[in-house]
Amino acid sequence: LIEESSYFRGLLGGSFSESRLNSISIHWNVESFVNVLMDVFGFDVEISSDNFIPLNEAALFFGVDSLLCKCRVWLEEVTSFKGIQSPQLCLDGLVHIWKYGLELANDYILQLCTSYLAMNFMWALSFNSYTDVPDKLLYSCIQHPDLTVDSEKHLCEAILVFLNANTTKSEGLSSSDLCDKIRTSLLPLWYALGKRRCGFFSKFADKATSTILSLARYPSTNSTDLFGGGDSSQHRIRLTKYTQKIDVSSCPQITAGVFLLSVLPSCETDSMLRKIIKKASMNNGNIGESSFQISDAVYQNLSFEAVQELDISNCPSLSLESAIDCFCKLFPSLRTLRAAYYLNFKIRKLRQLVQKLPLLANIDLSLDIKPVIPAQVSIAVSSSVLIPESSTASLFYTSKPLVSNIIRLTLEGRTDLRDSDLCIISEVCRSLSYVNIKGCTSVTDHGISKMILICKRLKSILACDTSFGNGSVVAFSSGISTETEQSENNSQLMVFKLLTLHVGGCHGITGKILSELMSRADSLKSLCVRDLKLVDDALYRFSGVSLEMLDVSNTEVSFAALSRIIRRNPDLKSLKTRGCIHLLRQESETKERKLFNPLYTPEEIYYELGKSCKLEEIELGWGFSFFSLEALKPAMRTLRTLLVGLGGSLGPDGLKLLPAICPLLETLILFFQVISDSAITDIINTLPHLQSLALCYCLGDISPLSFKFRMPNLRNLKLERVTPWMTNGELATLAENCENLVKLSLIGCTLLDSEAQAIISSGWPGLTSLHLEECGKITANGVRSLLDCHALEDLVLRHTGPGIPRNFITYATSKLPMLRKISLDICDSREADFDVPTLLDRCFLSIVKIARCKLRKNTLDFHHVEAHRTPVHKETLVMVWNSNKLVTTVVKERV
Repeated sequence: LIEESSYFRGLLGGSFSESRLNSISIHWNVESFVNVLMDVFGFDVEISSDNFIPLNEAALFFGVDSLLCKCRVWLEEVTSFKGIQSPQLCLDGLVHIWKYGLELANDYILQLCTSYLAMNFMWALSFNSYTDVPDKLLYSCIQHPDLTVDSEKHLCEAILVFLNANTTKSEGLSSSDLCDKIRTSLLPLWYALGKRRCGFFSKFADKATSTILSLARYPSTNSTDLFGGGDSSQHRIRLTKYTQKIDVSSCPQITAGVFLLSVLPSCETDSMLRKIIKKASMNNGNIGESSFQISDAVYQNLSFEAVQELDISNCPSLSLESAIDCFCKLFPSLRTLRAAYYLNFKIRKLRQLVQKLPLLANIDLSLDIKPVIPAQVSIAVSSSVLIPESSTASLFYTSKPLVSNIIRLTLEGRTDLRDSDLCIISEVCRSLSYVNIKGCTSVTDHGISKMILICKRLKSILACDTSFGNGSVVAFSSGISTETEQSENNSQLMVFKLLTLHVGGCHGITGKILSELMSRADSLKSLCVRDLKLVDDALYRFSGVSLEMLDVSNTEVSFAALSRIIRRNPDLKSLKTRGCIHLLRQESETKERKLFNPLYTPEEIYYELGKSCKLEEIELGWGFSFFSLEALKPAMRTLRTLLVGLGGSLGPDGLKLLPAICPLLETLILFFQVISDSAITDIINTLPHLQSLALCYCLGDISPLSFKFRMPNLRNLKLERVTPWMTNGELATLAENCENLVKLSLIGCTLLDSEAQAIISSGWPGLTSLHLEECGKITANGVRSLLDCHALEDLVLRHTGPGIPRNFITYATSKLPMLRKISLDICDSREADFDVPTLLDRCFLSIVKIARCKLRKNTLDFHHVEAHRTPVHKETLVMVWNSNKLVTTVVKERV
């Protein structure tokens, strides 16, 4: 004791009376003191977040340097973890240790705790106790150079959540002290606009909006100015050596220059490096739009090896091709690239993309799915115009063989994808296991089948609304032998390993071929066969037991076939049966039906579903009733999404039961249901997680009282022909109670007038989607305030008043930098027509729809025929741009 403890050295080895006693008393926590003795006598002492403080206190008091050293080493080790956090340290334990360090005025402990929290800030946000973090610790963390966040939006949201939860607590810091640390010019536009209604953040949001719009509208001037000598910290993406994920999606201000600026050292000694890059960008035009060459020497010390995931989706000012030249040097370990809505990126450049970023395993290049799917519309006229090739430099190309790591490729909605591109994909991505070509209408069955034959590891294919047909189905089954002795070899074929098959709307598949495929696809986990015929036989032939998702919407599936799937697949989490009118029948015409019990009623099927499954998503229609809801109760405790469509009937009692049955519900969509004020009020008040609510073509006694309650978590609201009584005042009340909406659809609100524009733009400035149809005279005097919703990506104005100017489409694109889709009606044009944008004027726009009506006589009024002509839909002009051409189509339907 005397040798190892300064306390006992002084007590027992000096002139104190205790040194002459046979025994002494120690008044200390028994467990802590026993651990001190164990350390003194050479035994191992286990340190954890629970006993670190009492052990450290005991070691300090008794002067045991060896134990103090062990405590210090333990804290250093547990706070050195990044990415996969140490299981020995949770957020509460970290805060407790930090407070202990503050009491001791121990800067070393404070620094370790602050650094750990900064490095693992995203991890800390996952704890409910995050809002209990002391103000000073949070402030120190945000100022720390190693603060690591996925995006500036995450940091901003974290600060606002903290401030809202601590409105009465203050440790000398004001809300401005924390908000000042947010780099507001890096926020997504929709998010910055939406926060203009946030009291203590409104001035920051206003400033952010102004800066973002300025950068988005003049990317060339502003990007070059970033490399000037002034303070550019507000424009630097937070990058540290610990950063693994970067998310700058939906930021129109982001350019390649912003990325370069973010990796530049901020110290003055690197001013020469800044000048080199500025000169290179100026010599090569717009840094955000054209590729410029900077020597590898400049990039040598600017790479971030830890970055594995990058999301640059929906960034209109960023040229993907030129950005890749930067990314391959800045993020050499990149494995996931999400780059959705880059219309001008040509699929043939995929080879070069993979060459530049050889470790890429997951790429998302999806676009909006075009509204004209040949199998779903009647095409009257169609024509196309080729888009001239861009003069910008292409990515460096080599003919050397590539070894690609791509296993997941998403190309959804790319109408420029052709069979030749699928050949390139097959050649470059031999390890491909997942491909999404949903809505790629230009590829053929032959091209898809050829890709399947080459990509032998393909286990998941999403090909809804394409030409996927019998040839592609046969390709999955190629090589199957009819000899029983070769059955073991057959199990190695692709069809037996197929996990995901989404072929909804693919009418090139015949029932017999689909049934043959299903008889062998035992491993399927996700199946979509919506809008197909002869699905019953295929489901009967399916013998798998691992299905988690099944979509048979708008098919002729019977309850007998559906019940067999449900009984055999207890892991089913998503079921979609909307539009299946044959579910009302008790008999099936298939021969296989006779092999199973023919007496199953709908309620018994739902009871089976409720007994065996834990659902997260369900879409229902024909055959569903209140009694079905009762049977489904056990399966709906975990439900997140519920849609009840035509033919289904929840009834008022069923609606009132929903909050109790589905407490976790996030999305509720009702078509043709009987609703009431009391039912809607219960839903609003007792479903705290509800984010999306759609009431479409419903009946019943619903009034303004239904929306008198706050819904702060609601993000998406559709009120389609259920609120004909809505006035400007009631719309303002709705805006006050649902202040965080980003998507709004109103149909049939005929009492609204032009003042409603200001109510919408001031109430929901961060809207990304706005659909107004049959809404009185909102646009009778033109469109002004609506364009203050600068983040709009999808705008629909139909039958809202004949005051929209002829040049509106071009004008809207100049005011709305994110606008990709716009839908209008000739009835609303001030001059009975709209000008279509040129290639240069369209900006980010990819889809334009212009509907035209014809006047139909009211046959019930024989005295005032001319005065009572009503407009009815005649045709829709649809313009769709892709990387190669503009396709113009006239269809009979309203799309």
